[in-house]
Amino acid sequence: MFSRRTRFLLAILVVASLTFVILDLRGGEGPFASVRAVGANVLGGLERAAATVFSPITGAGSWWSTMRDQSGQITDLTREKQALRSELEQLTNDKARAAALDGLLKVASVGQYRFVPAEVIAIGPVQDFSWTVTIDAGRNDGIEQDMSVINGAGLVGRVLKTTASTSTVVLIVDQGSAVGGRIAGTGEIGIVSGTGSQETLEFELLDPLADVRVGDALVTFGSKGGRPYAPGLPIGQVVEVQGKGGQLTRTAIVAPFADMSQLSIVGVVTKPPREDPRDSVLPALDDLSIVPTPAPLGGADEGAGASDEAVDSEPAATQAPEEETAAVPVEEDEQ
Repeated sequence: MFSRRTRFLLAILVVASLTFVILDLRGGEGPFASVRAVGANVLGGLERAAATVFSPITGAGSWWSTMRDQSGQITDLTREKQALRSELEQLTNDKARAAALDGLLKVASVGQYRFVPAEVIAIGPVQDFSWTVTIDAGRNDGIEQDMSVINGAGLVGRVLKTTASTSTVVLIVDQGSAVGGRIAGTGEIGIVSGTGSQETLEFELLDPLADVRVGDALVTFGSKGGRPYAPGLPIGQVVEVQGKGGQLTRTAIVAPFADMSQLSIVGVVTKPPREDPRDSVLPALDDLSIVPTPAPLGGADEGAGASDEAVDSEPAATQAPEEETAAVPVEEDEQ
């Protein structure tokens, strides 16, 4: 049992506690409100300081877990990005291949050429030729020597040699290449030679008096049996004329339709059309990069020569059928 004094002290503490509770229930207003506020501020500051000091230690576990999760997410996102990039590159390549094949099919369908599709797998000089490529089709695919090679833009070259599964193609821009060409519309013929540059060809007219203008398009007039060049294949477009009409040597600079630096899908013409497609395979005039000039280039005498050629243009048009008929035996003797 507690002593009397002890019981008295407990009674005083109980009364005091009840007093404080009653005062606090009145809204915190009372003689101890300021003391309690000071204590709360002191304790709050101590709690904030303790949290600042010990939070790195207490949060180390959650930080490490978060870092592992973020690292895993970064790895997954990086792997997904690489996969998407590879897929995009593949889709881009497939789109380019589809466009190249579509252009090739259009050329073949318009000109009625029978061909074997192939892909360029290597590029490099062979024997005496500097501009050659290797394609992934050979004798097993029906490819033979001296067959024309085309793409969706026009003539690319001819087959130089074959193996069972590959073929070597000489490009028309090679210095050793020569192709019989014909000006679309007028039917004037000449020899298209490679210059060693992938951007230019030279067209030497057989008739020094023939009319050739900047913007004229050239096509092959064909070889006997369609080898090495089938008839009617687009070659290129005249970008410059050197020399005046009547000179012994008159040459035109030609930009090839086919871009030799971007060859991918090509076609090897295994059978030429029964009839010469003439100019039907050429793109529309609006699609050509250069519009024919109204008069041929004639140097200092261009003004006088233009009127003379304008007078001669009408009879030349009436004689066009005879010139085309006369060109047939020339095609048979070509190469």
